[in-house]
Amino acid sequence: MNPHKAFANSFQGLFSEINLNSEKLGKTSTERNKKLCIIIQKISEGIADFSTDSDTLGDAYEYLIGQFAAGSGKKAGEFYTPQQISTILSEIVTLDSQDPATGKKKRLDRILDFACGSGSLLLNVRTRIKENGGSVSKIYGQEKNITTYNLARMNMLLHGMKDSEFEIFHGDTLLNQWDELNQLNPSKKLEFDGIVANPPFSLRWEPNDTLAEDFRFKSYGLAPKSAADFAFLLHGFHFLSKEGTMAIILPHGVLFRGGAEERIRTKLLKDNHIDTVIGLPSNLFYSTGIPVCILVLKKCKKQDDVLFINASEQFEKGKRQNSISQGHLDEIISTYQYRTEKDRYSRKVSMEEIEKNGYNLNISRYVSTSEDEVQIDLKEVNAKLISINKTIKESTDMHNEFLKELGLDLI
Repeated sequence: MNPHKAFANSFQGLFSEINLNSEKLGKTSTERNKKLCIIIQKISEGIADFSTDSDTLGDAYEYLIGQFAAGSGKKAGEFYTPQQISTILSEIVTLDSQDPATGKKKRLDRILDFACGSGSLLLNVRTRIKENGGSVSKIYGQEKNITTYNLARMNMLLHGMKDSEFEIFHGDTLLNQWDELNQLNPSKKLEFDGIVANPPFSLRWEPNDTLAEDFRFKSYGLAPKSAADFAFLLHGFHFLSKEGTMAIILPHGVLFRGGAEERIRTKLLKDNHIDTVIGLPSNLFYSTGIPVCILVLKKCKKQDDVLFINASEQFEKGKRQNSISQGHLDEIISTYQYRTEKDRYSRKVSMEEIEKNGYNLNISRYVSTSEDEVQIDLKEVNAKLISINKTIKESTDMHNEFLKELGLDLI
């Protein structure tokens, strides 16, 4: 490809959402021009001494995105996944990219985030895989919001990524508006070795009769209008490769809600596609205080059980948001990697037990963090009470004798 054309494609429309006539810059054209000149001057003064290294520029941009998210409240959920949660998803996909025969990391052809926001999660996955000795041919993202879509593209470019190393598409994931993914011919279907996502929680949507026959949903059915959580999940799962891993952040409701969601969840379990359920603490996100879970799905799962990790109690309390310490992060990842069982923390649950529970995946049903009640020996308690009363009587009698000797008999 002509490098000039690639450069033009990368930057096409990148600043289309900037409104230079906004009254936030000033009431009049003169005021706005003056404000813009000051901004440009301050940037030019600071950038002269700033490193042009792509890692430094990219890290600075990531920092600014994080700071912007911290001050954006609920709106932050549209474009930013906290780094700690991003790291968990990245490590899960990275761990599963290891070749069991050689122990070496494989080259992953494609990684997808179908609700990519600012692209931070995608970049985190790519970085983790490279740090662990693997490589990724190309990362793909999709984002519906035009401003956030441009944020993602800028994020890629500032991290030094070439035009051939990433592709971000602007369009609606639920309607599958990306032609490259909308292939009815199975031989041309684009598949991904790793899929990560933090889609909008319980988004209301309007599924129509056409979507009911959509190749993504036909086998499992449509998610209800009240919550598109399973629609997002099934979209990603359809494009997952046979040996790939998908890690998606969802609200806890998907684990136990009934109706259409129960039917989808049940079939996924019966088909042995749900590998792990991880419960995270509440108030980790800038946009919501609700606790969330991570579902890990695979098409060719080796185990016939489901690993439950209840990490809901492991967090550092903050003024505005809670956080997960590095130690807690390591424990989650290690428990997932080795499928270890720990009292009141993690457990492998058979499909027979899940079936008995009506395919309900509520984490506390299988891994409770509450302490066992201390068994009380009533005979022992009664004996202690008798002994205490005896001591009280003896002490009272002695006290009264002293009073008599002093001529202060009050009885």
